[in-house]
Amino acid sequence: MSTAGETRNWLELPLDVTASILYRLGAIEILNSAQNVCSQWRNICKDPSMWRSIDMRNLGDLWDMDYDLKKMCLHAVDRSCGHLHDINVEYFGTDELLSYISERSLHLKCLRLVSCHNISDEGLSEAALKLPFLEELEISYCSISKDALETIGRSCSLLKTFKFNLQGCIRFHVESDDEALAIAQTMPELRRLQLFGNRLTNKGLQAILNGCPHLEYLDLRQCFNVSLGGNLEKRCMERIKYLQRPYDSTHDYEFDAEIQDTGSSDEDYPSGISDIDLMGYSSSVQGRKSGKWDEDKMEVQHIRCLIIAIALAQEKCIRA
Repeated sequence: MSTAGETRNWLELPLDVTASILYRLGAIEILNSAQNVCSQWRNICKDPSMWRSIDMRNLGDLWDMDYDLKKMCLHAVDRSCGHLHDINVEYFGTDELLSYISERSLHLKCLRLVSCHNISDEGLSEAALKLPFLEELEISYCSISKDALETIGRSCSLLKTFKFNLQGCIRFHVESDDEALAIAQTMPELRRLQLFGNRLTNKGLQAILNGCPHLEYLDLRQCFNVSLGGNLEKRCMERIKYLQRPYDSTHDYEFDAEIQDTGSSDEDYPSGISDIDLMGYSSSVQGRKSGKWDEDKMEVQHIRCLIIAIALAQEKCIRA
């Protein structure tokens, strides 16, 4: 047991404990800070087991960063040595990056894309063809159409969870069941489905209930074209264990859920701009709720302080 006058050698911590601490930082913090503390930590950070899950969560202020998230992500994927199971890409995703990930992560089970406007239908479709073991997919605030969703559904037969989220908009005449029908026709094994802010109607909802018989969780918040009532509501209540309705609270939703009330007049449209263009613009500025992000940052800050303290203590121990 250490006496009051002794300085603990933090390198004597079991490697699995150290790895567990470092793992909680996320990919950006590991590559930017943790691996530079000492050679032992660097070796731990190079272990492929540290990169089975890659979380590239960030604020989206890419222009104000001293590092290149895309290059960091490529490096993290390389370190996984083909064992990557889960990856989160936010704001900086491209077709090229997605292709790189899919070619080197054949056993990927969970893919999350947030505000990645440089990922096209073609790029996502090509990646889906190489990810037959995908079980969870989130596409939030990206410009992806039904064509890509159909390819995903046909290529990823094990898909159990799908999140396809947009900015909520009170413009009732803007209706589209395209995505809902693509989901209903190609994703029969879904258990969980989130369609936040989607433009589907009752027709699209009926198709989903018909085409996804195993569905247990359905989030329809801010899907203002859906009118639950009568037989449709009864069917949802009988089929779905956990149902989120269009006007339900968004307090637990990760992103800013402010509703875009853009009116209903054709004069609202600038010349040559369509609903899809407006949807893309709204999603491009989408951000997290400050409270949720502050909590995440606080946890990272606590771990970062711990790392700094360990590094200083270790340096003092070496000098002694």
